[in-house]
Amino acid sequence: QVQLVESGGGLVQPGGSLRLSCAASGSIFSIYAMGWSRQAPGKQRELVARITSGGSTNYADSVKGRFTISRDNAKNTVYLQMNSLTPEDTAVYYCNVRGTKHWGQGTQVTVSS
Repeated sequence: QVQLVESGGGLVQPGGSLRLSCAASGSIFSIYAMGWSRQAPGKQRELVARITSGGSTNYADSVKGRFTISRDNAKNTVYLQMNSLTPEDTAVYYCNVRGTKHWGQGTQVTVSS
């Protein structure tokens, strides 16, 4: 059974930074692509960043140049470094194993002055 646990969310002022972490249990982590998605109130969940098992990355246009996804296969952990945050980035952020039903419980990110 795969479990994903996100951490690192919180309240930050506009222009600030946060780093989210997602720790995965199980042995499948290193062979799958991982993703970070977010869901704001009243909006659909959207994929913001994806990283393959080999380290190739893709980003939504809305976060390109501000967010960086990375992974440490030795620690079974994927990260999302978020810089230059704006109120539009406020959402619950989820990590998931791409192409599977495995999702974390989410971590709240609130950008507000």
